Amino acid sequence: MAHSIEWIRFRFQRQRTGSVSETTPLLSSSSLNSPGNEQWSPVLSSQRIIIPNNRKFAKDSEMLMRDYLSNKIRTTKYTFINFLPKNFFEQCYRFANIYFLFLALLNWFPSIEVFHKEITMLPLVIVMSITAVKDGVEDYKRYRFDKKINQARTQVFDWKQKQYVEKCWKDVRVGDFVRLICNEIIPADMLLLHSSEENGICHIETSNLDGETNLKQRLAVKGFSNPGSEFEPENFSSTITCESPNNELNKFKGFVEKPEKKIGFNKDSLLLRGCTIRNTKVTVGIVVYAGHETKAMLNNNGPRYKRSKLERRMNIDVLCCVGLLVVMCLTGALGHSIWVGTFPSWPPFELPDRNGNFISVAVSGFYMFLTMVILLQVLIPISLYVSIEFVKLGQIFFIHNDVDLYDESTNMRLQCRALNITEDLGQIQYLFSDKTGTLTENKMVFRRCTIMGTEFRHDENTKRLSAHTELDSYDGGPLFQSTGSVTNLQSSSSELRRKSIRSMQQSQSICSQQRFNGFESCKKSGMHCGSFSSQGVAFNSSVEKDISPDEVLLKRIRDAVVHVDTLTQLKAGIGLESACIIDFFLALALCNTVMVSTATQPRQRVLPSPLSKTSTNSLEKLQQLFQKLKLARTSPISTPSQSGSDVPESLYNKAMLSSEVSPTSSYGVVGVTDDAGSGADSINNVHENEVVNNIGNEDHNIIEDGAEKQSNSEFCYEAESPDEAALVHAARAYNFTLLSRTPDQVTVKLPQGDLLTFELLHTLAFDSTRKRMSVIVKHPLTKEIIVYTKGADSVVMDLLEEPAKEERQQRKITVKTQKYLDWYASEGLRTLCITKKVLSDSEYEKWASLRYEAETSIDRREQLILETALRLETNLKLLGATGIEDRLQDGVPDTIEALREAGILTWVLTGDKQETAVNIAYACKLLNSKDLIFTLNSENQETCESLLDCILEEVKKFHGVNCTTSKLTVNFAPVSSAFRHNTKPSFGLVIDGKTLSVIFHGSLQKKFLDLAKRCQAVLCCRSTPLQKSMVVKLVRDHLKVMTLAIGDGANDVSMIQAANVGIGISGQEGMQAVMASDFAISHFKHLKKLLLVHGHWCYTRLANMIIYYFYKNVAYVNLLFWYQFFCGFSGTSMIDYWLMIFFNLLFTSLPPLICGVLDKDVSAEMLLELPELYISGQQSGAYNRCTFWITMLDAFYQSLVCFFIPYFTYQGSNIDLFTFGTPMNTLSLFTILAHLAIEAKTWTWLHWGSIIGSIVFYFLVTLVYSATCVTCNHPSNPYWIMQQQMTDPLFYLICLITPIVALFPRYLFRSLQGTLFSSRVLKARQLDKVDKEQRIQAIKVWKGLDISANDPSSLTDSTEHSRMENVNHPYTMEINPQFTTPFPVGIANIQSSISSA
Repeated sequence: MAHSIEWIRFRFQRQRTGSVSETTPLLSSSSLNSPGNEQWSPVLSSQRIIIPNNRKFAKDSEMLMRDYLSNKIRTTKYTFINFLPKNFFEQCYRFANIYFLFLALLNWFPSIEVFHKEITMLPLVIVMSITAVKDGVEDYKRYRFDKKINQARTQVFDWKQKQYVEKCWKDVRVGDFVRLICNEIIPADMLLLHSSEENGICHIETSNLDGETNLKQRLAVKGFSNPGSEFEPENFSSTITCESPNNELNKFKGFVEKPEKKIGFNKDSLLLRGCTIRNTKVTVGIVVYAGHETKAMLNNNGPRYKRSKLERRMNIDVLCCVGLLVVMCLTGALGHSIWVGTFPSWPPFELPDRNGNFISVAVSGFYMFLTMVILLQVLIPISLYVSIEFVKLGQIFFIHNDVDLYDESTNMRLQCRALNITEDLGQIQYLFSDKTGTLTENKMVFRRCTIMGTEFRHDENTKRLSAHTELDSYDGGPLFQSTGSVTNLQSSSSELRRKSIRSMQQSQSICSQQRFNGFESCKKSGMHCGSFSSQGVAFNSSVEKDISPDEVLLKRIRDAVVHVDTLTQLKAGIGLESACIIDFFLALALCNTVMVSTATQPRQRVLPSPLSKTSTNSLEKLQQLFQKLKLARTSPISTPSQSGSDVPESLYNKAMLSSEVSPTSSYGVVGVTDDAGSGADSINNVHENEVVNNIGNEDHNIIEDGAEKQSNSEFCYEAESPDEAALVHAARAYNFTLLSRTPDQVTVKLPQGDLLTFELLHTLAFDSTRKRMSVIVKHPLTKEIIVYTKGADSVVMDLLEEPAKEERQQRKITVKTQKYLDWYASEGLRTLCITKKVLSDSEYEKWASLRYEAETSIDRREQLILETALRLETNLKLLGATGIEDRLQDGVPDTIEALREAGILTWVLTGDKQETAVNIAYACKLLNSKDLIFTLNSENQETCESLLDCILEEVKKFHGVNCTTSKLTVNFAPVSSAFRHNTKPSFGLVIDGKTLSVIFHGSLQKKFLDLAKRCQAVLCCRSTPLQKSMVVKLVRDHLKVMTLAIGDGANDVSMIQAANVGIGISGQEGMQAVMASDFAISHFKHLKKLLLVHGHWCYTRLANMIIYYFYKNVAYVNLLFWYQFFCGFSGTSMIDYWLMIFFNLLFTSLPPLICGVLDKDVSAEMLLELPELYISGQQSGAYNRCTFWITMLDAFYQSLVCFFIPYFTYQGSNIDLFTFGTPMNTLSLFTILAHLAIEAKTWTWLHWGSIIGSIVFYFLVTLVYSATCVTCNHPSNPYWIMQQQMTDPLFYLICLITPIVALFPRYLFRSLQGTLFSSRVLKARQLDKVDKEQRIQAIKVWKGLDISANDPSSLTDSTEHSRMENVNHPYTMEINPQFTTPFPVGIANIQSSISSA
């Protein structure tokens, strides 16, 4: 060992005493070799030292490792012992519980006792007991799940038995060696030391962690993995130093300290708990984090608590009720003091103390204040909090079981992860949405490509996509059945389509079979599949796989394969094009990390079959082909004479024209000729007779032989991203089929059936800094070392080699490719550039040595690796580019249009380029052709501020102006006549990430918000995840509006968590967004009904119920308050205490719950037809300050009526106290329930049953109580009171007249509101009652009137032309003159001296 155990102990002690920091970098090598140096002590505070449990360090390992947590997990909140006290203290966080606890304790003082002590405790005990039972049941479910996880079995090395033994997960410790087999779940965070695969590679599936079903590679620490032999833990004599436990899934580094050296590692060697081993027979790792210290558990924060807007409003009103209670109690105390002062001496009912002294008037008033607090305590609705929880559970139940929000293809319902903000769904004002995977399907479909300046439109594929309707959108099934689906080069397009249909149908049968087999395997394997079910393979749906190739390009490939070996005289012309076409598709098949696996469960990696080899003649022929292509690439092409060809110059020139545009391509905007195929067609005609007869039959036999030699097993592609899956599917469509991938080789099947196995030297993975990925392979025939690179055109085009001055053709190809890239982006396609680079042996060896040093370094490892990648990816040769369509999800345009009509301002925050995002925005109706669009791109603070000022001035005035500043000159064009009539147009804003950075760092947020809040839609392009969350927080905090964020990927998590309501879409980018969200849906279109229907219902139901509870309690408590004026403010109650408590807990609790769950003010169909009805929730129409105080005044009025009508009725009679209070209690019940009946919008048998049942239950309980309670409420007793009242006709008369008088003002108000002052919601409710035909006609009239009122020009301009066909966008404004937008620009051209700024 390099260091002694004593020194390790010293380091460990310093670590325990030091402060822990997750961001402190690892110790440098220099400090490691200086144990006596005091400079390194702060750095060591973030480290963890792992001693292996193999008795190599038996003396000290137990002491060093004892403080590390075990692998046992416990997600429960309580234990059997601490449940009651802990739950009690947790419930005391709620203000109402503390308030009633204070009153209960206060009632124990004899001097201020109002009720019996038990009576005062009863409401609090009931409410807290119900909450405790609910919490206990939920915690027991967590306990059972924890027990199941902890008792799972795995193989752990036992140093005593010197072999692996089965242990429970909970018994695994840090430092243990764990052996896992294929399809086994990882029990703890482990450092990978050994893999049975080549080069120590292990594949894992992280679906249990983030929902992603694609495979990810992990690499064993160098120097320990030997595929030819087993790993021997007893011989492991190294210590491991790594980071202290943290929750960063993408951060992990450390080193293994061997006696002779230190070996660094990073996150690529970490196996995370909960992931599944795939395609790897055996792996061995050492546990570094266990139990609650694993990254998965540190990221499991449980359900988040959010406080809804309605709850915040309610808490303010509760404080208002507290203030009202204080006023009423002060009135009682003051009245009592005045009344006591009227006696000439102390009142006869006041008793002196032991010393014969009487308390003072002030003290008596204070005691009466506390007495009144106890008497009027019901003014604060304690039952409201419990009722709200029950109502929200009911609302969530109906949302969860809504069939319209169910996705049959994924068997997924809407998930509600936050139980307390359902009403916020009905008050959303701003919607922030991701684009890829949220508005689009994240199913990347290959659409077009350009190779060497020639554009191939793929019209057949376009027709297929337009007419495509997936039979089953389940993302699984086989990709192909070996080469059985490989299309013959002679096949027609119709045959290709037939094969695509057969492939789709075959996929469906396999899909269903997989579902059944997966379920059966889950049942049989117990823990391994029971808790973590395997899902379908991502990015393998039929719409992504079944690509119809372009006939022209297919013909070019056929010519390249069949004709090149005979056209030696044309190697400088057609040979160069053929070489580029072959290299282009080889790059698509090779430049990725796609794994080929079996489609059946459990998935296994496909290895190259030793039988799949071509004949000797075919291999020699193939080698000659690539040698000629290599010669063609190296030969100059400046003049025909240099090619050594006797072909006439005219024919040679025609061949060179093949780099123009395919015959099916016609883009006027690019301005290139349309005779691309002339050269190739001439060549085919010249050589067809002499070539096809000799070679065609042989090639056809080769194809058939290749198909027969493959097995009949089924495959699927497992990709890390949909982009690379789409490119591999595209290569397969042209018969460049990826057959297998291992750590050191990739096998590709060529169109003629031959197999090429490339040696895979290095893979430079994609990262957000480089925005590209590369692979370095060694060609099996030419022995060239080739670098294939694909990436974003914004960075790759700058890395191309500078062509020589005489190489005009290469310059021309680059220019044309860039034009096609811009055109692809204008059509909303995602673009990628494909390049290659040939390295000499010396260049590669030099670079490989630098790469090895970077990979094995400990300090600055990531930076050094990045530098080596940047050094390699230069002087690239452009092969072509691809256009991939991320298709819009079904129903997205209708949903966004409905949300726009509902008054919800929609912002799209995306990382895509501006052109692509803008065109998607038009396609999904986020932007309208009649909107005035401002495009803001600026990297200078002063310029950005000037642009914001000018745009704001234009938005505010919207007239032709000349706005001049020192840096800026604006000239506005006249507005079209159709737009002049509209004095209030809709505005849109397009802004990029660099401009957002300027705004955030330049203190321009206020001006930006002033502009953005006036825009109907805002489109933020090239924005980072941090910028997304910053934008959401800026709008939420500064504009004080309700925000909703929706996304589907890990880059949307921060945005989702920053919004008031976060919604995750369970798409193909995993489950990070779902796990961080409040609600989870499967499609964006579900947002329409979730907000417009369920959001509206949840808000109105809960708002009406809350305000009803305030009314109910105030109206009832005031009866006691009015009585104090007639009893000397003595705190006496004329209603029996038990009946008073039961009034809120039992008699009037069920009807408002039923209305809170089932009440519908407007039907779902009407809410979807008229999205503008949603605006009432945005404006808090059902529950605001005005409605609250009006309801309070109404409650005071009704309490006056309910008190004084019985008072004047029984005035002068000799009835006792309870005989006076019982009729008052009864008629109050009738009045309060009748009030609810007036406010209810829907009547079902549950509504009728709850109200009638409450009345019957009241009489039943009161009669039984009056008959049995003889002396239970001494000195006053309610014995036989109710029975006597029911024999008195006056009792029935009072109970009939009083509710009518009390409710007449409210009934009159509602009647006038429904006839003279109808709101939109009331009109819609009235339309619900008419027949269907009249309702449809009324809705048409409604929408027509609304449209004509807001936009008169829309009635005359009924035809909306396509944006691509329109020459000019009359309402588009471009701000950045340096940016050439692909869409037309009209109303204003802002030209500034930005270059001088």
